[in-house]
Amino acid sequence: MKNNYDIIVVGAGPAGSTMARFAAQAGASVLILEKDRDVGIPVRCAEGATESGLLSVLDEVDPRWIENSVQDVMFHSPSGDDVELNFRQTGFILNRKLFDYDLAQMAVKAGAELLTKAYVSNVLMQDGQAVGVAFTHLGKEYSVKAKIVVGADGVESRVGRWAGLKTHVKLKDMETCMQFTARNIDLSDKHLHLYFSRKIAPQGYLWVFPKGEGLANVGLGISGIEAKKKSPLEYLTEFMAEHFPNASILDSVAGGVPCDKTLDQITADGLMLVGDAARQVNPITGGGIVAALVAGKIAGEVAGRAIQNDDVSMKAFKDYPARWHKAEGKNNQIFYKLKEQ
Repeated sequence: MKNNYDIIVVGAGPAGSTMARFAAQAGASVLILEKDRDVGIPVRCAEGATESGLLSVLDEVDPRWIENSVQDVMFHSPSGDDVELNFRQTGFILNRKLFDYDLAQMAVKAGAELLTKAYVSNVLMQDGQAVGVAFTHLGKEYSVKAKIVVGADGVESRVGRWAGLKTHVKLKDMETCMQFTARNIDLSDKHLHLYFSRKIAPQGYLWVFPKGEGLANVGLGISGIEAKKKSPLEYLTEFMAEHFPNASILDSVAGGVPCDKTLDQITADGLMLVGDAARQVNPITGGGIVAALVAGKIAGEVAGRAIQNDDVSMKAFKDYPARWHKAEGKNNQIFYKLKEQ
């Protein structure tokens, strides 16, 4: 590890690894810092993504990443009626452990360096500009300089806040989620299953994403306001007892999803935010894998060019929010307005 890098990326999720890869391909020296022991673990995601979305950024889709392919969705209404819809494209249920790990490997192969178990404790600032990070790795403290600091540290991101950006999410826009990966789920493997009901998931929805042979991700998200009254775990436990009493729960995970508009400001002098940290999530579905890849690619290309031009000002990054808005951000604004109706 060096004392100076062109770019330090905090977080090795899809957004961070993709950003690092494209920046490294442009010739930048890049260090990725991941707080967990292993990239891709724990999985806090329903693991759904479209084939077309993945191929908009990746050269190919590795069959190892795919647990199941679907082309239809089954909507389960509060009245008990079911409505089937073909969404005219192929959807994948991914193995995020392998997927995220391989994305990080792509970044490393492009020239980036990666440290796991690296816990970032602050952004180094100088005259209002981000100039590096302080972090702990294997019990030792480090301060490493960088021309650009990238916050790819997820929904709980602190990088943007440390650098002075407004990253607050209103309680009503923060979906509180709980998910089980379970065996013996007796539903069609050829559909995504979505349940809408105030009884099951108030101000949200419940999903069953089948992985094949009775294995599925079963989870739900409800608004933070509703979660204050009754926890997502209680709602999900009740649903499982009623619908899948014979299921065996293999693992469980809880987390938050910022179903909000993209932050008004996702760059500053020497700083970029990508992925959940920038609130680049579909406000209706909560899906963020493809958006993270798209944002990561754009940010990596823009950052690489900024390093080449030796200009890391907010002005030099202006193409990133502009291109993001055109690619995904404008639709996210529309989806947010629909969610508010």
